[in-house]
Amino acid sequence: MRGFVAVLLRDLQLAVRAGGGAMLSLIFFASVVLLVPLGVGADHKLLAKAAPGLLWVAAALAVLLSLDRLFQADFEDGSLEQMTLGTAPLELIVLAKVLAGWLTTGLPLTVASPFFALQLHLEGEAALMLTLTLLIGTPGLSLVGAIAAALTLSVRRGGLLLSLLVLPLYVPFVIFGAGAVAAKVAGLSAVFALYMLGGLSALALVLALFAGAAALRLNLG
Repeated sequence: MRGFVAVLLRDLQLAVRAGGGAMLSLIFFASVVLLVPLGVGADHKLLAKAAPGLLWVAAALAVLLSLDRLFQADFEDGSLEQMTLGTAPLELIVLAKVLAGWLTTGLPLTVASPFFALQLHLEGEAALMLTLTLLIGTPGLSLVGAIAAALTLSVRRGGLLLSLLVLPLYVPFVIFGAGAVAAKVAGLSAVFALYMLGGLSALALVLALFAGAAALRLNLG
């Protein structure tokens, strides 16, 4: 666990020092939310109806923006190879880096989401449901993205390929995340959508640890 904690703290410190890079996803999310009313009009009912899907798509794209920083810098300067020579299993290193990435990307989005939801006239229990779905679903987005980031690690200018791999895998998260919020807006039960969202994140955790580590070994080998 020492290796896990060391990698986690190191990545968090680097994210804080980078400053602008860590805030890029949050700024993108905020920009989408602020620009949507300008594009579709100020109709409160229309904005509230479209808000669950718009907010979840914006969150997914914001997480996607952070994926190219997950392993690439450490791969280029040799730090990633040094990590593999330590005592911590590569699976724990993947988990530590994904957790650090989520703490600096997914968590700020989740915390800020109720305030942005108000801009789209999504209020009360619906805004709280949005926060809950992001808290459950954004870790899954980061984990799924980690697999694609590890697979495209040695590909030159692999950002486009990374996006092509990740976006189809994000679709179920967006469907059930936005569906839970829409159900709350309509006064229906959101339990099924929440269970499915949690199941997707749990599955992503298992796959990311093993598939992500295997992809890193392939690129480092």
